[in-house]
Amino acid sequence: MLARLRKVDPRLVVALSAVAAVVLRFPGLLYPLGSDEAGFTLVAREWHPQPTSLYGAYWVDRPPPLIAMVKVSDAIGGPLFIRLVAALGAGALVVAAAATARQMLRFAGETDTAYAARTGAWTAVLTAALTSSAMIDPVMAKGEILGIPLVVTSFWIGLRALNRAVEHRPDLPALALAAGAGLLAVLAQGLKQNLVAGLVFGAAVLVGARVRHRITTTTLVRLSLGALAGGLVPVGATVGWALWNGVLLHTLWYAVYGFRSDALEVITAQSQQAPASRALLLLGIAVASGAAFILAGVLLHRRRVWRLDPVLTVATLAVVLVDTTSLVLSGSFWRPYLFALVPGVVLCAALLLAVRDYVARRTERLVVAAVVVSLAATAVWTVRDYAGVAPPDATRTGLALHRAAEPDDTVVVYGGHAELVLASGLRSPYRHLWTLPMRTLDPDLSQLQDLLEGPDAPTWFILWVPESSWGGLAAPIMPALLERYELHGETCGGHPVYLLEGEQRPELDPRCDGRGSPLLG
Repeated sequence: MLARLRKVDPRLVVALSAVAAVVLRFPGLLYPLGSDEAGFTLVAREWHPQPTSLYGAYWVDRPPPLIAMVKVSDAIGGPLFIRLVAALGAGALVVAAAATARQMLRFAGETDTAYAARTGAWTAVLTAALTSSAMIDPVMAKGEILGIPLVVTSFWIGLRALNRAVEHRPDLPALALAAGAGLLAVLAQGLKQNLVAGLVFGAAVLVGARVRHRITTTTLVRLSLGALAGGLVPVGATVGWALWNGVLLHTLWYAVYGFRSDALEVITAQSQQAPASRALLLLGIAVASGAAFILAGVLLHRRRVWRLDPVLTVATLAVVLVDTTSLVLSGSFWRPYLFALVPGVVLCAALLLAVRDYVARRTERLVVAAVVVSLAATAVWTVRDYAGVAPPDATRTGLALHRAAEPDDTVVVYGGHAELVLASGLRSPYRHLWTLPMRTLDPDLSQLQDLLEGPDAPTWFILWVPESSWGGLAAPIMPALLERYELHGETCGGHPVYLLEGEQRPELDPRCDGRGSPLLG
């Protein structure tokens, strides 16, 4: 079987892999928005920057380029259009992964272009399997899946720039390519802050090429300045936007980076049972998807890979180390976080496939296994979720609110679930749509308590998380809730829905019997 696969035109394999990566994410185009996607959409729609508030009505710890992308996407095709953007990005990622592998072999001195093309094709197949696997996330369009195509593309064009310099080709195209690599590497962080692999890889291969006397000091400086110039473009644009709109630079910095240290303290102060369970799940997915074997393969066969090219080996290991450390330090361990490891997997797979012995053959078999597992997982997920077994309770509740509420009503959901707020079509007067920012920036719920006791109290309040959660965090708000609100039904999952006292609204009907579409109501 593998022998027959090796005879297929590599260009066809790459093209089909890219198409598969897009098509296998197609079911997600019809699935209701998740909490993060809905939250980003709400933030984008209410985006009014202020000196001490990056986005205005709502608070989120994400960079402006991500919210800007969501805003533009929403304006073009509605809130679900970002899923199409992510699907097309997955296809572009596959093409970039294949091109990166070819450039890596070119840098390593491989003169057999057919062999380099086959290596790129196998790398493309593995990349498609990882980005569309239901074990990770074939649906949600979040910063990780949106940003990694930029990271891998920065690998590709950065290596092209370096290869041109090594081969003593004209400087100007190499400088332009280096600038493009720097721009994309930094822009990826504008979609998710921890996507630094492009910068790590670029710096490592540049310094390594100089240490190994592949380029001169002058060339190192020129390419570095080109990459720096490109990287300063998105940074300058973001800072310039903030200053133009009167946003304090401290406000920008804290939302993008400073918040994470405070949030990590909150995460570590709480029970670690749930994060530990998710961490074990991530480890299991990394093994089942084949990603863990690819990453470990470079260490296991380090001598063969080193003989192939020491510079690429060091750069790849640096990327894997930084991305793995970033994942561990996240503390939350949600499944989409595994996408951040994909750039490192691409580099590792290319190195293993480039070794002309049994290592490459074993890696090919591993790629085939990863494809089979990915397709099986995606098929099971598609059948299960599209058979209507478990329609999302939050979306149904939001649609029920939309049917029962009046236009000027507002809603607060204690426990996150911004998709409920978006589906309801109502505004939330509480700035925190996610639980981690709430627990970090309103740790005693004083802001929420003042809201419930004040004149702008929400019309609806949904206690999605029990008051006993997070060490009884909700205790301060319960007196105001019980005094000013009346129980007005519950969600399909039994979460109580409260209505402000004195208001009259129809009975809430979340259609728990399955009537209506979870998307359309």
